[in-house]
Amino acid sequence: MKPPFPLAALTLTLAACGQPGQKAETSKVATVAVTDAWCRPTPNGAQAGACYATFLASTDDRLTGGSSPAADQVQTHEMSMADGVMHMGELKDGLPLPAGKAVTLAPGGAHLMLTGLAQPLVAGQTTPLTLRFASAPSVTVQAQIRMPSTGGAGMAHGGH
Repeated sequence: MKPPFPLAALTLTLAACGQPGQKAETSKVATVAVTDAWCRPTPNGAQAGACYATFLASTDDRLTGGSSPAADQVQTHEMSMADGVMHMGELKDGLPLPAGKAVTLAPGGAHLMLTGLAQPLVAGQTTPLTLRFASAPSVTVQAQIRMPSTGGAGMAHGGH
């Protein structure tokens, strides 16, 4: 008969692995949920269009741009007023997405700018957008092409 020592050592080792009060270390996986993606219709011959969506990040992240078969480029842009003049430009560092806080792109503010449109964005259709983030994996959505449902419908800012 063998001594009970090896069995006792194994029992103590297994018990130590599951001691109460010890927490397994888990890393938070970055995710971003994208909802209500839509784009404004564009006139024939337009080279650019604007799209919008709402983002909810699980961890602090940044919307850095994207891609679409409808355009050569998808950039993150922001519109602002300075001295009574509307300015628009690319957010080179992306748009901050604070953890747990919904961020909504809307006419007159931050938006996705589609440049080099392959064809007009036609109301009633959809277009795929693949959105890139600093940490989270890319997300592909089908954006509805429609006019804004509330506010901003009368804004004349080149379709942004």
